Amino acid sequence: MAKLIAKTPCADLVPLSIGGMHLVEVVPDRLLSISPFAGQEGAVSAKLKDQIGTALPKINRRHKTVQWFGHGIWLTTVDVNLGDLAAVTDQSDAWAVVALSGAGGEDVLARLVPVDLRAAQFKTGHTARTMLGHMSVAISRTGAEVFEIMAMRSMAKTLIHELETAMRSVAAR
Repeated sequence: MAKLIAKTPCADLVPLSIGGMHLVEVVPDRLLSISPFAGQEGAVSAKLKDQIGTALPKINRRHKTVQWFGHGIWLTTVDVNLGDLAAVTDQSDAWAVVALSGAGGEDVLARLVPVDLRAAQFKTGHTARTMLGHMSVAISRTGAEVFEIMAMRSMAKTLIHELETAMRSVAAR
């Protein structure tokens, strides 16, 4: 009988260090989507504040363990019990998550993303749903020179390839 070995989405693809930039995989223990039912967003926000100490962040924002993820959807990395206030779905295995850090990260993403991610416009705690090349991604600034990028798990290899190519291009300047 074959023995199955669980692998992360970016296994064997990262870490990468090129120039002063670093690309590593982020593997959240838990990733849950939260979709409040009609008229329940305020109640969900209050319940989250009680349970985990943070409410639903505003659109295009990330706060502590919760981030906006699209129209009426947020993600959290901790278990929550929202009862009949929201649909909560385990997304843990659905996403490839990487962190791009170091000087030049903004330049790398400027080659791939049609959103202004410069620090003056896209501050720590900001998040955006956008395209990276031809892939739909979520990008969050988690530090002065750190971006967390999420793509569908099936696109992990393409995500790493696109980022590596841009990193090499920026490093060669």
